[in-house]
Amino acid sequence: MGEILRSKDVSSKFAVHFIDTPDKRQLRAGIWELAEGVQPRGICVVLQGLGEFLEKYAEVADELRARGFTVVSLDWRSQGASERMCSGNRKGHVNHFREYDIDLAMLLNRIAVPMGLPVVVLAHSMGAHILLRTLHQSLRRILCACLVAPMLDIDARGRSPRLLRILTFLLNLNWYKPSTRFVCGAEGIDPLDIAFEDNLGTSDRTRFQRAKDVLRRHPFLRINGATFGWLRAALGSMRAMRKPGYAEDMTIPLLVITAGKDRIVKTGAARSFTKRLPKARYVEFEDSEHEILMENDSIRARFWIEFDAFVDAQLKKGQQMFTGTAKQEPKG
Repeated sequence: MGEILRSKDVSSKFAVHFIDTPDKRQLRAGIWELAEGVQPRGICVVLQGLGEFLEKYAEVADELRARGFTVVSLDWRSQGASERMCSGNRKGHVNHFREYDIDLAMLLNRIAVPMGLPVVVLAHSMGAHILLRTLHQSLRRILCACLVAPMLDIDARGRSPRLLRILTFLLNLNWYKPSTRFVCGAEGIDPLDIAFEDNLGTSDRTRFQRAKDVLRRHPFLRINGATFGWLRAALGSMRAMRKPGYAEDMTIPLLVITAGKDRIVKTGAARSFTKRLPKARYVEFEDSEHEILMENDSIRARFWIEFDAFVDAQLKKGQQMFTGTAKQEPKG
């Protein structure tokens, strides 16, 4: 059992597991167990965004455990304490998002699903995007999922999106060796140097400082940002999601919660995508920045109300189906 790297305000612990992937990468996964003797309602798989790490989700894990969930998560490859793929060790990089698909499949198949309980997923930003890729391919025994500020289009923050796409194309002309150059400006953005006033994630100073304190004590967890190779892969994956039939084929119940003040991903893209989903509810918090789960208490309280209502209903339906008490809907 490894004690979480935490601030004084968080008391959760997680067990560390290392997973070796078929493409020979090592990932760090974590399990937050319930107290001894507590009967779990299910497994909640928490999927991080770009640049995040297990320790950042300690508070979220505690809140999920209080709701009766065993919590499972991992550091995506090239971030946190999972294996890095680039020299310099501060770059979020993949050659293709299929590599993230492998990471998620390993977490589900090696840890979450074998626990034999209903699996719900809470996925943020890039984690939500990766989950949608998996849901498009197969359900993989997931009961339902909550997508928080899903990455369906990226905010270029004042840069020309067209020029950014052209530059990304030019820097990745070698298809078999995607660029490991930092995306414009990322090289000089060390998370340890970012002031609260300059952050784009949250309006909550305490939670911002808590995450920064973890990185100050354990600087190996941080990355500065993504590469142009990652950006090429991301743009390609987001383009695929816009194709007809992609969203329409997903029959799993989804709750999509977005941030009205998001400056990292485009809220409008998530709003449009949700309209195409057969079984989805859309909620937008107009006063929230991108990191809804790390926001102020008022926003987070509203988030948990939505999450609880959605997940409780899905667990109830799942139990009815398992026991044979669910009503049969008429055919045709």
